[in-house]
Amino acid sequence: MKAPTLRWRKIPPCVTQLTTLLWAATKLALTITSTHILTLEMLKDVVRTKTYQNVIYKNSFLIKDKVVLDVGAGTGILSLFCAKVGAKHVYAIECSSMADMVQEIVKLNGFSDVITVIKGKVEEIDLPVPKVDIIISEWMGYFLLYENMLDTVLYARDKWLVKDGLVLPDKASLYLTAIEDADYKDEKIEFWNSVYGFDMSCLRKQTIMEPLVDNVDQKQIVTNCQLLKTMDISKMASGDASFTVPFKLFAERDDYIHALVAYFDVSFTKCHKLTGFSTGPRSRGTHWKQTVLYLEDVLTVCQGEAVVGSMTVASNKKNPRDLDIMLKYSVNGQRCSVSRTQCYRMR
Repeated sequence: MKAPTLRWRKIPPCVTQLTTLLWAATKLALTITSTHILTLEMLKDVVRTKTYQNVIYKNSFLIKDKVVLDVGAGTGILSLFCAKVGAKHVYAIECSSMADMVQEIVKLNGFSDVITVIKGKVEEIDLPVPKVDIIISEWMGYFLLYENMLDTVLYARDKWLVKDGLVLPDKASLYLTAIEDADYKDEKIEFWNSVYGFDMSCLRKQTIMEPLVDNVDQKQIVTNCQLLKTMDISKMASGDASFTVPFKLFAERDDYIHALVAYFDVSFTKCHKLTGFSTGPRSRGTHWKQTVLYLEDVLTVCQGEAVVGSMTVASNKKNPRDLDIMLKYSVNGQRCSVSRTQCYRMR
């Protein structure tokens, strides 16, 4: 018996177009969902949001009758805070699709005559006014500088801020400490050395190069915390976000060190009372958490001994939103003598 011939019908153009539209809609829905989840996480970050609210509400004399620029407006919450305390006008710049929602939020809350939402990139748009009195932004990323939104704030400052105008916040400081974390390193990194009897150490190399963003238990901290870099957002140049700084961390007890941990503090120094927050492991948690850099070596340290080195931070040349970190460290103690350079990439 002859097998039947299978005939493939040509798919009608309307079906192809419908499939394309459905796929595009699915991708858009996933993007919107992802954006909304991130936005919700940030709004529910009480440390972050309440600090900004307190800065604005308790220092309304800084904002009343002033023209404010909100860089990277997100949901527009900072713009709403400023409008509520009497800002003359607020220009809220947001490049994502969230800008359309901000427009609706502004209307729902009766601030359409005070807040102007501008959709687009700061570097590509024009403002209806030549200058603004205040720039406010929540530009900080993981490890403070990841995703490099600081350059956008500095661009807006140089282009639109009046002389002696305010940047809120105006100071940010990066810190470093060291932790014991054998369990995680064994589970997530050393695991690749032998996977069901096979050598997959190439994946270990990739894993250890990528910093981990997570909450660190303060009980894991082995050394003091050292200030690496303070940035004055009102004065610094764009190139200052790339730097090399030395560090010297002293062991506070006999222990092992598996990773270095970076975190940052933010300050609003122009307020009536100094205000700010920390993302450190000894402070109340934020959505930024801390950034963990796992070391190739397990450092065995005795109380008082030092981990000495330097950290170099720069935007990745191929993708400026990514961050390259080079870590040089050495220990010369009773039970451990190590010197190494490691490179990481946040992406």
